[in-house]
Amino acid sequence: MALTLAVAVLAAPAPAADLPPCPLVFGHGGYPKSAGAKMKDAIRQPNVLRAVDDQWSWGADGVEADVQLTKRGAKAVMWHNRTTNGLTGPRQEIRETWWADGPGNLRDRRVARGPYAGERVPTLREWLDHVRARGLVALLEIKKSAAPVLADPAYGPSAWREIVDPVVERQDAQPILVYSRDQWIKAELADRLPGHLRGSAAKWTDGVMWDEPPPPWQLNVPRWQTVLDEAPTSVMTSHTPDYRAWLGGRCRRHPTPFAADAPTA
Repeated sequence: MALTLAVAVLAAPAPAADLPPCPLVFGHGGYPKSAGAKMKDAIRQPNVLRAVDDQWSWGADGVEADVQLTKRGAKAVMWHNRTTNGLTGPRQEIRETWWADGPGNLRDRRVARGPYAGERVPTLREWLDHVRARGLVALLEIKKSAAPVLADPAYGPSAWREIVDPVVERQDAQPILVYSRDQWIKAELADRLPGHLRGSAAKWTDGVMWDEPPPPWQLNVPRWQTVLDEAPTSVMTSHTPDYRAWLGGRCRRHPTPFAADAPTA
């Protein structure tokens, strides 16, 4: 099912006497913005599979997660931080770490702190399949730190295939959006995956910067209301369960794009 079709159905106008349609809710994990952020980061991002399950249980319609590349672009993996900060083992750049080879490889590391301690880093393909099984829309940020590998004359072509192929292989079976904060990567995505660009989807709705411990969700309510009044088709929040509860009675929720399976142990 194409994402455009899913959004069109979900955002169909409600009868005049009914509540307006709710926006799609994309769950975002939150990253501290204050001093000491690297060490305070509780690794809440829905990059690991158990975090995806939590977002599903909290009522998310989609999840935003981060794509990094391992050494020589050999594997596209789901991890927010530029380094292995937050994982077991010595700290090093993700793009200087092999996926499965040698000591310190990424596949054998585990999340070292926060609510998802003990979880492993999945590959892009694994993550997309898990997101599809939960009936969620996938929103992928290709991180800036992947740019040197993607631009490398020797490794760039295969590195791009690690990102593009999993999306193309699944595009008829699940909705997938992509974006990047790196302007060169963004331009390349427009050329390589034009039908999957994020565009205006998943409008940021929180009004208070995330920190650890998390700020009270109530501080976001003024911004939540302002954005909801704009009738967006989709929004992104780091307070998924609270935002979903707050929406109750303010709009009419539509079925999610896919029938979701119950999370497995």
